[in-house]
Amino acid sequence: MKYLTKLIAQNRQWVSDINKSHPGFFEKLSKQQNPEYLWIGCSDSRVPANEILGLLPGDVFVHRNVANVVVHSDLNFLSVLQYAVDVLKVKHVLVCGHYGCGGIKAATLNESHGLIDNWLRHVQDVQYKHKALLVPFDQGGSCEKLSKGINCNQQKHAVMCELNVVEQVVNVAKTTVIQDAWKRNQEVMIHGCVYALSNGLLQQISFGVDTNDEIERFYEQALTNISRDLYKDKM
Repeated sequence: MKYLTKLIAQNRQWVSDINKSHPGFFEKLSKQQNPEYLWIGCSDSRVPANEILGLLPGDVFVHRNVANVVVHSDLNFLSVLQYAVDVLKVKHVLVCGHYGCGGIKAATLNESHGLIDNWLRHVQDVQYKHKALLVPFDQGGSCEKLSKGINCNQQKHAVMCELNVVEQVVNVAKTTVIQDAWKRNQEVMIHGCVYALSNGLLQQISFGVDTNDEIERFYEQALTNISRDLYKDKM
């Protein structure tokens, strides 16, 4: 396929539809970028930020990587965060994972996929940190509390998706970008969310964090919520 004929045609139809529903949309969009949200999500093609949130182009600033990991040495991520917070003045940062994440699965099962194994070490660190919580799903553990039809490995992956989000929310909160913003009393709140591919629904883990004093309480409540729903069907 040397020419993107089909995609170009679909683009033209999309433009036509937008112009009908929102006259003047593209003219207005081209003159400003004023999103209220920064989305930190997974690169998975099934998890598009705007569509999930029901928002139009221009409403969400987006950073995506495999397994929605926040690494303090990742200049790509830090540049996006800094621009979103310092320049665009976003009010909310959403860290969003999703059930059925291939990166989480590979890390949890210790599968090797080449170069990406280095990146997924961060997820394996999360797994090691919370190994006590994951014991019921490990080999030799007990899965009898799971409802009939729920796969033990899939449930472990789902819980890991949630734990990974919680850890990444804390990582965002502790970046110099967020710390500096809070020091100057800039309003920016960090949220942890998980998206379900099976039904399209988004859920929030614990509450939004907008001060250093709330980080520990967020963390404790999030882990309490995850522990409470450990055997609940998440997929």
